[in-house]
Amino acid sequence: QVRLVESGGGLVQAGGSLRLSCVASGSISSVQTMGWYRQAPGKQRELVATITSGDRINYADSVKGRFTISRTNAKNTVYLQMNSLKPEDTEVYYCAAETRYRLYWGQGTQVTVSS
Repeated sequence: QVRLVESGGGLVQAGGSLRLSCVASGSISSVQTMGWYRQAPGKQRELVATITSGDRINYADSVKGRFTISRTNAKNTVYLQMNSLKPEDTEVYYCAAETRYRLYWGQGTQVTVSS
């Protein structure tokens, strides 16, 4: 089992920045990939960024150049630095951890960008 706890969401003006954090606990040695997804009401959850245990990183095209994913050396915390935020980035952001057998989700944190 892997437990994920997110923090760092909130309200920010367009052009501003926020940093999301996600702390993993439990069987973290089994985690292969961690990442961030987001979901707006009535829409499917979509990938924002992922980072593998080998530090291979992938970003959605919509956030490239604005968002940066990173993780601690202990690999139990993953961050999402979000710069140049836009109103269309307003969604609930979820941390995810993938093991060989399943995908775990955090509870989600709301990010709201005002115009």
